[in-house]
Amino acid sequence: METDVCVVGGGPAGLILGLLLARQGIRTVVVEKHSDFLRDFRGDTVHPSTLALLDDLGLGDDLAQLPHRKVDTVGMTYAATGRTYLTSDFTRLRQPHPYVMFLPQWDFLDLIAASAARYPQFTLLRSMTVTGLLRRGPTDVSGVCAIGPDGPLEIHARLTVGADGRTSTVRSLLGWRPKEFGSPMDVLWFRLTRQAADGAGLRTWIGAGMFLVGIDRGHYWQCSWNIPKGGYEAVKAAGLAKLRADIAHLVPHFADRLDEIGCWDDMSMLTVRIDRLRRWHAPGVLVIGDAAHAMSPVGGVGINLAIQDATAAARILAGPLTAGTPISQETLAAVQRRRSLPTVGTQLVQRIMQRGLLRPALAGGRPPTPSLPIRLLHRVPGLRRIPAHFFGVGLRPEHLDRA
Repeated sequence: METDVCVVGGGPAGLILGLLLARQGIRTVVVEKHSDFLRDFRGDTVHPSTLALLDDLGLGDDLAQLPHRKVDTVGMTYAATGRTYLTSDFTRLRQPHPYVMFLPQWDFLDLIAASAARYPQFTLLRSMTVTGLLRRGPTDVSGVCAIGPDGPLEIHARLTVGADGRTSTVRSLLGWRPKEFGSPMDVLWFRLTRQAADGAGLRTWIGAGMFLVGIDRGHYWQCSWNIPKGGYEAVKAAGLAKLRADIAHLVPHFADRLDEIGCWDDMSMLTVRIDRLRRWHAPGVLVIGDAAHAMSPVGGVGINLAIQDATAAARILAGPLTAGTPISQETLAAVQRRRSLPTVGTQLVQRIMQRGLLRPALAGGRPPTPSLPIRLLHRVPGLRRIPAHFFGVGLRPEHLDRA
Protein backbone atom coordinates (compact mmCIF):
# COMPACT_ATOMS: atom_id res chain seq x y z
CA MET A 1 0.00 0.00 0.00
CA GLU A 2 1.18 3.52 -0.79
CA THR A 3 0.02 6.71 0.86
CA ASP A 4 1.14 10.21 1.71
CA VAL A 5 0.99 9.81 5.50
CA CYS A 6 0.89 6.67 7.61
CA VAL A 7 -0.32 7.34 11.15
CA VAL A 8 0.35 4.61 13.70
CA GLY A 9 -2.26 4.64 16.46
CA GLY A 10 -6.00 5.18 16.25
CA GLY A 11 -6.37 7.21 19.43
CA PRO A 12 -7.45 10.86 19.68
CA ALA A 13 -4.23 12.25 18.17
CA GLY A 14 -4.03 9.74 15.34
CA LEU A 15 -7.65 9.96 14.25
CA ILE A 16 -7.83 13.76 14.48
CA LEU A 17 -4.66 14.02 12.41
CA GLY A 18 -6.07 11.57 9.86
CA LEU A 19 -9.32 13.54 9.63
CA LEU A 20 -7.59 16.91 9.27
CA LEU A 21 -5.23 15.68 6.56
CA ALA A 22 -7.88 13.77 4.60
CA ARG A 23 -10.21 16.77 4.49
CA GLN A 24 -7.37 18.63 2.73
CA GLY A 25 -7.06 15.92 0.10
CA ILE A 26 -3.97 14.25 1.59
CA ARG A 27 -3.96 10.44 1.45
CA THR A 28 -3.75 9.17 5.01
CA VAL A 29 -3.71 5.65 6.42
CA VAL A 30 -4.28 5.16 10.16
CA VAL A 31 -3.07 1.83 11.55
CA GLU A 32 -4.83 0.66 14.72
CA LYS A 33 -3.87 -2.58 16.47
CA HIS A 34 -7.30 -3.22 18.01
CA SER A 35 -10.47 -4.22 16.18
CA ASP A 36 -12.54 -1.54 17.97
CA PHE A 37 -12.21 1.28 20.50
CA LEU A 38 -13.98 -0.46 23.40
CA ARG A 39 -11.43 -0.19 26.18
CA ASP A 40 -12.46 1.05 29.60
CA PHE A 41 -10.74 3.57 31.87
CA ARG A 42 -9.15 5.54 29.07
CA GLY A 43 -8.94 9.30 29.04
CA ASP A 44 -12.40 10.72 28.45
CA THR A 45 -11.97 14.40 29.25
CA VAL A 46 -12.76 16.84 26.44
CA HIS A 47 -11.74 20.40 27.26
CA PRO A 48 -13.18 23.73 26.05
CA SER A 49 -10.46 24.30 23.45
CA THR A 50 -11.03 20.84 21.95
CA LEU A 51 -14.79 21.42 21.93
CA ALA A 52 -14.22 24.66 19.99
CA LEU A 53 -12.06 22.78 17.49
CA LEU A 54 -14.78 20.18 16.98
CA ASP A 55 -17.23 23.02 16.32
CA ASP A 56 -14.90 24.27 13.59
CA LEU A 57 -14.97 20.78 12.10
CA GLY A 58 -18.74 20.78 12.10
CA LEU A 59 -18.89 18.00 14.69
CA GLY A 60 -20.17 19.95 17.69
CA ASP A 61 -23.82 18.95 17.23
CA ASP A 62 -22.92 15.30 16.67
CA LEU A 63 -20.75 15.30 19.78
CA ALA A 64 -23.57 16.78 21.84
CA GLN A 65 -25.78 13.82 20.90
CA LEU A 66 -23.38 11.34 22.55
CA PRO A 67 -23.95 10.34 26.19
CA HIS A 68 -21.93 12.78 28.26
CA ARG A 69 -21.71 14.85 31.42
CA LYS A 70 -20.67 18.48 31.75
CA VAL A 71 -18.58 19.84 34.61
CA ASP A 72 -18.12 23.57 35.12
CA THR A 73 -16.51 23.70 38.58
CA VAL A 74 -13.89 21.63 40.41
CA GLY A 75 -13.59 21.28 44.16
CA MET A 76 -11.60 19.36 46.76
CA THR A 77 -13.04 17.92 49.99
CA TYR A 78 -10.60 17.59 52.88
CA ALA A 79 -11.29 14.93 55.48
CA ALA A 80 -9.47 17.02 58.11
CA THR A 81 -12.02 19.85 57.89
CA GLY A 82 -14.97 18.23 56.13
CA ARG A 83 -15.11 21.28 53.87
CA THR A 84 -15.10 21.44 50.09
CA TYR A 85 -12.88 24.09 48.51
CA LEU A 86 -13.69 25.26 44.98
CA THR A 87 -10.53 25.61 42.88
CA SER A 88 -11.61 26.01 39.23
CA ASP A 89 -14.57 27.68 37.58
CA PHE A 90 -14.92 27.08 33.84
CA THR A 91 -18.00 29.31 33.61
CA ARG A 92 -15.65 32.31 33.84
CA LEU A 93 -13.94 31.41 30.56
CA ARG A 94 -14.68 33.38 27.42
CA GLN A 95 -15.23 30.21 25.46
CA PRO A 96 -18.19 28.89 23.45
CA HIS A 97 -18.15 25.84 25.75
CA PRO A 98 -17.30 26.99 29.29
CA TYR A 99 -17.17 23.50 30.78
CA VAL A 100 -15.35 20.18 30.57
CA MET A 101 -17.20 17.35 28.85
CA PHE A 102 -16.82 13.76 30.03
CA LEU A 103 -17.83 11.04 27.60
CA PRO A 104 -16.66 7.50 26.84
CA GLN A 105 -13.57 7.67 24.69
CA TRP A 106 -14.85 4.91 22.42
CA ASP A 107 -17.86 7.05 21.49
CA PHE A 108 -15.60 10.00 20.77
CA LEU A 109 -13.25 7.92 18.61
CA ASP A 110 -16.14 6.31 16.73
CA LEU A 111 -17.42 9.78 15.87
CA ILE A 112 -14.04 10.98 14.59
CA ALA A 113 -13.43 7.77 12.62
CA ALA A 114 -16.86 7.95 11.00
CA SER A 115 -16.31 11.60 10.08
CA ALA A 116 -12.92 10.85 8.56
CA ALA A 117 -14.32 7.87 6.62
CA ARG A 118 -16.44 10.25 4.56
CA TYR A 119 -13.25 11.34 2.78
CA PRO A 120 -11.90 8.97 0.12
CA GLN A 121 -8.36 9.95 1.08
CA PHE A 122 -8.78 8.38 4.55
CA THR A 123 -8.20 4.72 5.37
CA LEU A 124 -8.46 3.13 8.81
CA LEU A 125 -6.84 -0.28 9.12
CA ARG A 126 -8.00 -2.10 12.25
CA SER A 127 -6.46 -5.19 13.88
CA MET A 128 -3.08 -4.26 12.36
CA THR A 129 0.05 -4.51 14.48
CA VAL A 130 3.13 -2.59 13.39
CA THR A 131 6.18 -4.85 13.44
CA GLY A 132 8.87 -2.72 11.83
CA LEU A 133 9.82 0.43 9.97
CA LEU A 134 10.57 0.64 6.26
CA ARG A 135 13.70 2.54 5.33
CA ARG A 136 14.74 4.58 2.35
CA GLY A 137 18.49 4.33 2.59
CA PRO A 138 20.21 3.80 5.95
CA THR A 139 18.28 6.43 7.92
CA ASP A 140 15.12 7.77 6.27
CA VAL A 141 11.86 6.16 7.39
CA SER A 142 9.57 5.43 4.44
CA GLY A 143 6.65 3.61 6.08
CA VAL A 144 5.89 0.62 8.27
CA CYS A 145 5.61 -3.15 8.18
CA ALA A 146 2.46 -4.48 9.81
CA ILE A 147 0.59 -7.72 10.22
CA GLY A 148 -3.16 -8.24 10.41
CA PRO A 149 -5.90 -10.78 9.80
CA ASP A 150 -4.94 -11.12 6.13
CA GLY A 151 -1.23 -11.43 6.79
CA PRO A 152 1.72 -9.03 6.47
CA LEU A 153 1.45 -5.64 4.81
CA GLU A 154 3.94 -2.96 3.84
CA ILE A 155 2.66 0.61 3.94
CA HIS A 156 4.92 3.00 2.03
CA ALA A 157 4.49 6.64 3.02
CA ARG A 158 6.12 10.00 2.51
CA LEU A 159 5.72 10.60 6.24
CA THR A 160 5.16 8.22 9.15
CA VAL A 161 3.60 9.63 12.32
CA GLY A 162 3.76 7.79 15.63
CA ALA A 163 0.60 8.60 17.60
CA ASP A 164 0.56 5.29 19.44
CA GLY A 165 0.68 6.36 23.05
CA ARG A 166 3.05 6.22 25.97
CA THR A 167 4.25 2.71 25.05
CA SER A 168 4.78 3.77 21.42
CA THR A 169 5.94 1.04 19.06
CA VAL A 170 7.23 3.64 16.60
CA ARG A 171 9.32 5.28 19.29
CA SER A 172 10.66 1.91 20.40
CA LEU A 173 11.58 0.89 16.84
CA LEU A 174 13.47 4.15 16.46
CA GLY A 175 15.39 3.41 19.65
CA TRP A 176 14.26 6.67 21.24
CA ARG A 177 13.98 6.91 25.01
CA PRO A 178 12.16 9.83 26.64
CA LYS A 179 13.45 11.72 29.63
CA GLU A 180 11.41 10.72 32.68
CA PHE A 181 10.51 13.20 35.41
CA GLY A 182 9.04 10.81 37.94
CA SER A 183 5.70 10.74 39.70
CA PRO A 184 4.79 10.03 43.33
CA MET A 185 1.74 7.99 42.40
CA ASP A 186 0.03 5.31 40.38
CA VAL A 187 -3.74 5.04 39.94
CA LEU A 188 -6.34 2.32 40.48
CA TRP A 189 -9.46 2.87 38.35
CA PHE A 190 -12.80 1.35 39.29
CA ARG A 191 -16.54 2.03 39.10
CA LEU A 192 -19.14 2.62 41.78
CA THR A 193 -22.86 3.17 41.32
CA ARG A 194 -23.80 6.83 41.52
CA GLN A 195 -26.83 7.75 43.63
CA ALA A 196 -28.81 10.99 43.37
CA ALA A 197 -27.81 12.05 46.89
CA ASP A 198 -24.11 11.85 45.98
CA GLY A 199 -24.06 15.16 44.17
CA ALA A 200 -22.68 15.60 40.68
CA GLY A 201 -19.66 16.72 38.72
CA LEU A 202 -15.97 16.13 39.34
CA ARG A 203 -15.20 15.43 43.00
CA THR A 204 -11.94 15.00 44.89
CA TRP A 205 -11.59 13.70 48.44
CA ILE A 206 -8.28 14.02 50.34
CA GLY A 207 -7.29 12.37 53.62
CA ALA A 208 -4.24 10.99 55.40
CA GLY A 209 -2.63 8.58 52.93
CA MET A 210 -5.76 8.70 50.77
CA PHE A 211 -6.68 10.56 47.58
CA LEU A 212 -9.78 9.74 45.55
CA VAL A 213 -11.15 11.43 42.43
CA GLY A 214 -14.70 10.70 41.29
CA ILE A 215 -15.86 11.49 37.76
CA ASP A 216 -19.62 11.72 37.43
CA ARG A 217 -20.58 9.46 34.51
CA GLY A 218 -24.34 9.67 35.05
CA HIS A 219 -25.35 6.35 36.57
CA TYR A 220 -21.90 5.57 37.97
CA TRP A 221 -18.75 7.16 39.32
CA GLN A 222 -15.50 6.50 37.52
CA CYS A 223 -13.13 6.53 40.48
CA SER A 224 -9.40 7.13 40.61
CA TRP A 225 -7.80 5.83 43.82
CA ASN A 226 -4.27 7.21 43.96
CA ILE A 227 -1.60 5.03 45.55
CA PRO A 228 2.13 5.62 46.18
CA LYS A 229 4.31 4.95 43.15
CA GLY A 230 5.03 1.23 42.83
CA GLY A 231 2.64 0.45 45.68
CA TYR A 232 0.17 -1.78 43.84
CA GLU A 233 1.52 -5.07 45.21
CA ALA A 234 1.44 -3.69 48.74
CA VAL A 235 -2.19 -2.63 48.28
CA LYS A 236 -3.06 -6.09 46.97
CA ALA A 237 -1.23 -7.77 49.85
CA ALA A 238 -3.27 -5.73 52.35
CA GLY A 239 -6.42 -7.08 50.72
CA LEU A 240 -9.66 -5.80 49.26
CA ALA A 241 -11.25 -5.47 52.69
CA LYS A 242 -8.58 -2.95 53.70
CA LEU A 243 -9.03 -1.02 50.47
CA ARG A 244 -12.81 -0.89 50.87
CA ALA A 245 -12.40 0.26 54.48
CA ASP A 246 -10.05 3.06 53.44
CA ILE A 247 -12.45 4.28 50.76
CA ALA A 248 -15.38 4.17 53.21
CA HIS A 249 -13.34 6.13 55.75
CA LEU A 250 -12.55 8.85 53.23
CA VAL A 251 -15.99 8.95 51.54
CA PRO A 252 -18.51 7.55 54.05
CA HIS A 253 -21.50 7.69 51.69
CA PHE A 254 -19.73 5.20 49.38
CA ALA A 255 -19.73 2.55 52.14
CA ASP A 256 -23.06 1.04 51.09
CA ARG A 257 -21.86 0.07 47.60
CA LEU A 258 -18.21 -0.92 48.00
CA ASP A 259 -19.08 -4.59 47.56
CA GLU A 260 -19.29 -3.67 43.86
CA ILE A 261 -15.50 -4.00 43.97
CA GLY A 262 -15.73 -7.78 44.06
CA CYS A 263 -12.20 -8.70 43.00
CA TRP A 264 -9.00 -7.14 41.74
CA ASP A 265 -10.15 -7.67 38.17
CA ASP A 266 -12.77 -4.99 38.81
CA MET A 267 -9.90 -2.51 38.89
CA SER A 268 -7.48 -1.25 36.28
CA MET A 269 -4.01 -0.09 37.30
CA LEU A 270 -2.44 2.89 35.53
CA THR A 271 1.28 3.41 35.92
CA VAL A 272 1.58 7.19 35.99
CA ARG A 273 4.42 8.67 33.98
CA ILE A 274 5.54 12.14 33.03
CA ASP A 275 8.14 12.05 30.27
CA ARG A 276 9.03 13.65 26.94
CA LEU A 277 11.39 13.15 24.08
CA ARG A 278 14.19 15.61 23.44
CA ARG A 279 13.54 15.28 19.71
CA TRP A 280 10.22 14.32 18.14
CA HIS A 281 11.33 13.77 14.57
CA ALA A 282 13.85 12.20 12.18
CA PRO A 283 13.91 11.97 8.37
CA GLY A 284 10.50 10.69 7.31
CA VAL A 285 9.02 10.29 10.80
CA LEU A 286 7.34 12.38 13.51
CA VAL A 287 5.85 11.44 16.88
CA ILE A 288 3.07 13.36 18.66
CA GLY A 289 0.79 13.05 21.68
CA ASP A 290 1.73 10.62 24.45
CA ALA A 291 4.32 9.04 22.14
CA ALA A 292 6.25 12.33 22.40
CA HIS A 293 5.24 13.35 25.91
CA ALA A 294 3.35 11.25 28.46
CA MET A 295 1.23 13.38 30.76
CA SER A 296 0.09 12.81 34.33
CA PRO A 297 -3.68 12.40 34.84
CA VAL A 298 -3.58 15.66 36.85
CA GLY A 299 -6.00 18.00 35.10
CA GLY A 300 -7.05 15.33 32.62
CA VAL A 301 -5.15 17.18 29.87
CA GLY A 302 -3.66 14.23 27.97
CA ILE A 303 -6.34 14.10 25.25
CA ASN A 304 -6.36 17.87 24.87
CA LEU A 305 -2.58 18.07 24.41
CA ALA A 306 -2.61 15.18 21.93
CA ILE A 307 -5.38 16.72 19.82
CA GLN A 308 -3.66 20.10 19.87
CA ASP A 309 -0.46 18.38 18.65
CA ALA A 310 -2.40 16.79 15.80
CA THR A 311 -4.02 20.10 14.83
CA ALA A 312 -0.71 21.93 14.71
CA ALA A 313 0.91 19.09 12.77
CA ALA A 314 -1.88 19.03 10.17
CA ARG A 315 -1.65 22.78 9.65
CA ILE A 316 2.15 22.89 9.36
CA LEU A 317 2.48 19.76 7.20
CA ALA A 318 -0.39 20.49 4.81
CA GLY A 319 1.63 22.78 2.53
CA PRO A 320 4.48 20.44 1.57
CA LEU A 321 2.19 17.38 1.57
CA THR A 322 -0.26 19.03 -0.81
CA ALA A 323 2.50 20.42 -3.03
CA GLY A 324 4.24 17.05 -3.24
CA THR A 325 7.53 18.50 -2.02
CA PRO A 326 9.82 16.60 0.39
CA ILE A 327 9.01 16.84 4.09
CA SER A 328 12.09 18.60 5.41
CA GLN A 329 13.52 18.33 8.89
CA GLU A 330 12.84 22.05 9.25
CA THR A 331 9.11 21.42 8.70
CA LEU A 332 9.01 18.59 11.23
CA ALA A 333 11.01 20.66 13.70
CA ALA A 334 8.43 23.43 13.33
CA VAL A 335 5.76 21.08 14.70
CA GLN A 336 7.87 20.35 17.77
CA ARG A 337 8.71 24.03 18.30
CA ARG A 338 5.05 24.94 18.08
CA ARG A 339 4.06 22.37 20.70
CA SER A 340 7.07 22.53 23.05
CA LEU A 341 5.85 25.44 25.19
CA PRO A 342 2.47 23.89 26.10
CA THR A 343 4.10 20.50 26.65
CA VAL A 344 6.88 21.73 28.94
CA GLY A 345 4.67 24.24 30.73
CA THR A 346 1.86 21.77 31.41
CA GLN A 347 4.22 19.07 32.63
CA LEU A 348 5.93 21.58 34.94
CA VAL A 349 2.61 22.53 36.55
CA GLN A 350 1.65 18.86 36.85
CA ARG A 351 4.93 18.09 38.60
CA ILE A 352 4.44 21.01 41.00
CA MET A 353 0.92 19.85 41.81
CA GLN A 354 2.07 16.28 42.34
CA ARG A 355 4.78 17.39 44.75
CA GLY A 356 2.66 19.94 46.59
CA LEU A 357 -0.71 18.16 46.70
CA LEU A 358 -0.48 14.46 45.96
CA ARG A 359 2.81 13.51 47.58
CA PRO A 360 1.91 14.93 51.04
CA ALA A 361 -1.53 13.32 50.90
CA LEU A 362 -0.16 9.89 49.96
CA ALA A 363 2.60 10.07 52.57
CA GLY A 364 0.12 9.43 55.37
CA GLY A 365 0.64 10.74 58.87
CA ARG A 366 -1.42 13.80 59.77
CA PRO A 367 -4.46 14.49 57.60
CA PRO A 368 -3.51 17.14 55.03
CA THR A 369 -5.13 20.55 55.15
CA PRO A 370 -5.70 22.93 52.23
CA SER A 371 -2.65 24.91 51.19
CA LEU A 372 -2.63 28.70 50.89
CA PRO A 373 -3.21 28.67 47.09
CA ILE A 374 -6.25 26.41 47.49
CA ARG A 375 -7.67 28.59 50.26
CA LEU A 376 -7.16 31.69 48.11
CA LEU A 377 -8.90 30.10 45.12
CA HIS A 378 -11.84 29.25 47.34
CA ARG A 379 -12.07 32.69 48.94
CA VAL A 380 -11.58 34.74 45.76
CA PRO A 381 -13.91 33.38 43.05
CA GLY A 382 -12.29 35.43 40.28
CA LEU A 383 -9.01 33.58 40.77
CA ARG A 384 -10.65 30.29 39.79
CA ARG A 385 -10.52 31.41 36.16
CA ILE A 386 -6.72 30.95 36.17
CA PRO A 387 -6.58 27.14 36.66
CA ALA A 388 -9.72 26.78 34.51
CA HIS A 389 -7.99 28.56 31.63
CA PHE A 390 -4.69 26.74 32.12
CA PHE A 391 -6.21 23.26 32.05
CA GLY A 392 -9.31 23.95 29.96
CA VAL A 393 -7.83 26.07 27.18
CA GLY A 394 -4.09 25.53 27.50
CA LEU A 395 -0.99 27.59 26.95
CA ARG A 396 -1.25 27.58 23.17
CA PRO A 397 -4.63 26.49 21.84
CA GLU A 398 -4.57 25.43 18.22
CA HIS A 399 -6.97 26.36 15.42
CA LEU A 400 -7.58 24.82 12.03
CA ASP A 401 -6.27 27.57 9.79
CA ARG A 402 -4.24 29.87 11.99
CA ALA A 403 -1.49 29.67 14.57
